[in-house]
Order: sequence, then structure tokens, then C-alpha cells
Amino acid sequence: MNNTQTLPGQRISYLLPLTVIGALFFIFGFVTWANSQLIPYLKIACELTDTQSFLVATAFFAAYFVMAIPSSVILKKTGFQKGMSLGLLVMAAGALLFVPAANARSYPLFLTGLFIIGTGLALLQTASNPYVTVLGPIESAAQRISIMGICNKLAGIIAVYILSAIVLKDVDALKAKLRTLSPADKAAELDVLASRVINPYVTIAIVLTVLAIGVFFIRLPKIEEEKEGTEMTHSEEKTSIFQFPHLILGAVAIFFYVGAEVISYDTFAGYGESLGYPLEKASTFATYTGYALLLGYILGIILIPKFITQQKALVANTLLSMVLVLLAIFMKGIVAVVCFALLGFSNAIMWPAIWPLAIEGLGKFTKTGAALLIMGIVGGALLPLLYGELSKYFGSRQEGYWLLIPCYLFILYYATKGHMAGKK
Repeated sequence: MNNTQTLPGQRISYLLPLTVIGALFFIFGFVTWANSQLIPYLKIACELTDTQSFLVATAFFAAYFVMAIPSSVILKKTGFQKGMSLGLLVMAAGALLFVPAANARSYPLFLTGLFIIGTGLALLQTASNPYVTVLGPIESAAQRISIMGICNKLAGIIAVYILSAIVLKDVDALKAKLRTLSPADKAAELDVLASRVINPYVTIAIVLTVLAIGVFFIRLPKIEEEKEGTEMTHSEEKTSIFQFPHLILGAVAIFFYVGAEVISYDTFAGYGESLGYPLEKASTFATYTGYALLLGYILGIILIPKFITQQKALVANTLLSMVLVLLAIFMKGIVAVVCFALLGFSNAIMWPAIWPLAIEGLGKFTKTGAALLIMGIVGGALLPLLYGELSKYFGSRQEGYWLLIPCYLFILYYATKGHMAGKK
């Protein structure tokens, strides 16, 4: 079934590519979770409403939808490895745009930089996710992706601590001070606040450039995904990715999963503040989600596929997610915070399980199918905005989380029946 399935002695050859891809997933996590700090930071610096501040996620994740198919076209010309290198350079360009954005305190320019970073990430994700999926048996793909998830979430936790310490330092005192200043003094204070983001993103741009050069010159094994699994879908007889119902439904599942996960960490600071915690303290709550995600990934690596299939794990964790959402809506104080953070644990298996279920048996359509799944990441652009509007409608951040229930219901359908659509 799998052309990368080799003799036991050859498995050592996978260590280098998995290490490189792990470094890329670290970058994904750092840049993506940085948004959880940019939302409250830019809300103050650029004087935004709640809904306007969620445009950070919209600009970032919309790039996945717009650029996923172009990314697959690029990858067909460049291959996985050169495509990864190009994606890193595009991300570096977007990070550098934060310098003029901060100097001008221009929210549209910040959003443009985020869109460019998202464009580079779309190329990287379109290349790296199918690469790690087919770099070994499909049955253990969730295990490999879980290892990548650990790299991703470790970076996310680090990003939250670093950026909160830099851009949101003494933010509660600053908010109180701003209310007492004249318009001119307030503008000057906000200019100083906006400049805090320059050094971190210049550093990010440098690291991305160095990594791009390294990925370009390193030797990685080539994956011939055209030969990958055709038994269940007879992919050699297909003429379009739209002839794979399990792939289409998988993209919708990715849409709801990514939207739900982005809401779970990007809104955590505001959720904590609404529960009565100071913003400077609540701004680090997303790290709790990160720790819970790490625990979920570690258990996934241990249990899948030896003790439980990736499909059954997806069913169990989706049910747990719905229970935790209901508790986060109705509970108060530290109990509500813990329940909301534990969504990280229940969410952990979803991406690693949905990907191999959706991409199995695509054969020559693997790159295009991966691009379709990456397009599903646009859920992270749209659902946080919808959450913001629902919270405004209900007059409560907690009530807005009712949005997550239908998201998880669809994922549950995909885990039980949808992943087998069109397969024999």
C-alpha cells in the first residue's frame, strides 16, 4: 500500500526528514499562536472593537483559503522541499512588514503582513502535512502528525509567554493610564506601545530566512505520492479530486476543527477577562490550552495505533470536546478556565486523525487534495468573527461558545461515517 514502507533497518532514514518537518511545525505553532497575543495587543494599540480585533485571525487564516490551490500548483513545479523553502521566505517578508505597520500604527498594514505570513504558511502546510502523512504507513500517520503537533504546541506556548511579556507588559496599568490622557498624549503613548512588536517580528524574519536556506540545501527523501494507496478508492480511475467524497467531507471537518481550535486559544484572554481576571494574567491562559494539547499529543503517540485506531480516538475526543464546551459555558471562575483549557486536550487528536482519514487513497491527487484540506483552515478566519458577533448578540463571551457545538457535531459525523464516503 505504501511505497515508503521499508525494512526496519531503513527507518533511521526518516529521522532527518522528521526533524526538519518538526522544525517547520515549530515555526507554524510560534507564528500562529502569536496571534492570541496580537489580538488584545492590537485592540489597544490600534483602538479597535472586539470584532475588529478578531480580523487578526481572519487575515491570517483567509490566506490559507486563497492560496491553497495556487500552493498545490507551485508544489507540482517545485516539489515538496523547494516549496517549503519558498514558503519560509514568504513568511519572512510578511514578518518584516510589521516594522512599517508598527511605525505608522496602521491596522490595515498589520493585517496585510499577517495575510502574507499566512500565504507562506499555506505553502508550507500544503507541502509538509502530506509529506509527513505518507512518510510511512498510513495507519500510524496520526502518530507521526502528533509528534509534529508537540513541536507545534511547544512553540505556541513559548510564543504566548514571550509575546505577552513583551507586547502586553503592564497592560492593565497602561489601559487605566490611557483613560486619563489627552488625545495627543494618548496617541504618543499608543505609538510607543505599537513599537513593542518590531523587535520580535524582525527576529522572526531572520530565523525564517536562515531556516529557508537550510531547508533548500539539506537532502530530504522524495515521496512519490502518485503510487500511494489506491485499494479503497481506485484513485487511478478518478479524474478529479471532487470524486473523493471522503476528501471533501474531510475539508469541511478541517474547517470546523480549525475554527473551533482558533476560538479556543485566540479568545481565551478575553474569556478570562470576562470571568474577572486581569488582562495581563488572562493573556497567558492560552498556555494552559497548549499544555493540554501537549498531553493529548503524547497520549496519541502512545496509544495510536497500538491500543486504539485514529478513527475511534477522533470519536471519543469529539464527544469530550462537546462536554467541555458546555461546562465552559455554564461554569464560573477557575472551573470554567480549566474546562476551557482542557479543550486543548480533546482537540489534540483531531488534526492528526482527520488528515490521514481524508488523504488516504488519493494517489496522484495527493498534492491537490492536501491543498483542498488546507483551504479548510479558512474556518480559523471565519468562525472567530462569527463568535464575536454571537457574543455581542448574547451579551456574553461564554454564551458565544454555543457556536462550537455544531462544529463538533460535524466532526463527530465525519469520524463515524463521513470518512468512509466513496470508499469500498
